[in-house]
Amino acid sequence: MNALTTGLARYLDETRLQRIRQTKVGIAGAGGLGSNCAQLLVRSGFIDFVLVDFDVLECSNLNRQFFFQDQIGQPKVQGLADNLRQINPDVSVRMVQARITPESVDTIFADCGVVVEAMDTPECKQMLAAAYSRSGKLLVAASGLAGWGDSDRIAVHRIHDSFYLVGDLSSGVECGLPPMAPCVTIAAAKQADIILSWVLGDLPVGKQGGL
Repeated sequence: MNALTTGLARYLDETRLQRIRQTKVGIAGAGGLGSNCAQLLVRSGFIDFVLVDFDVLECSNLNRQFFFQDQIGQPKVQGLADNLRQINPDVSVRMVQARITPESVDTIFADCGVVVEAMDTPECKQMLAAAYSRSGKLLVAASGLAGWGDSDRIAVHRIHDSFYLVGDLSSGVECGLPPMAPCVTIAAAKQADIILSWVLGDLPVGKQGGL
């Protein structure tokens, strides 16, 4: 038993820890949302991940993403996997350094019980939602978390029992708002909390309503 697992055992009983460990989480995007959500899930006891991102780390990512300066130029999936293992060396990661396409979207997270939408463009978000919002998996997506201030605007919206959306549904970089660490991390933390609550049987949470 490593140090993190020993520490978690002070707060969660074995039954709950087993539920967490046995849940495989797919994360679509290893940027501000995906990298921070992943690290929070690992700190909560999750150990089984599929990470998908085609990109490499740039200096402009460091203001909000869970990476470090010596990782600039590395594939994000590799850097994130390394960082997650620094928290818990027992983490298992299947890394996919590729874009999610209409041809791959239906199968790339086939063996995951949870899917995190952490992608940049509305088109990619819609593609993932179309594939997984009625799949029987938990889908946790995000929309509207750029800028700073009034962080209570970043809310949890329950679309239905297995589809949750985090954000204010409007503020984005396309509106001229920069992606900054506080609001991005708040949204990632809410995504992680939804997943933890779902696995432990404590959902529903948030506001009921459609898009």
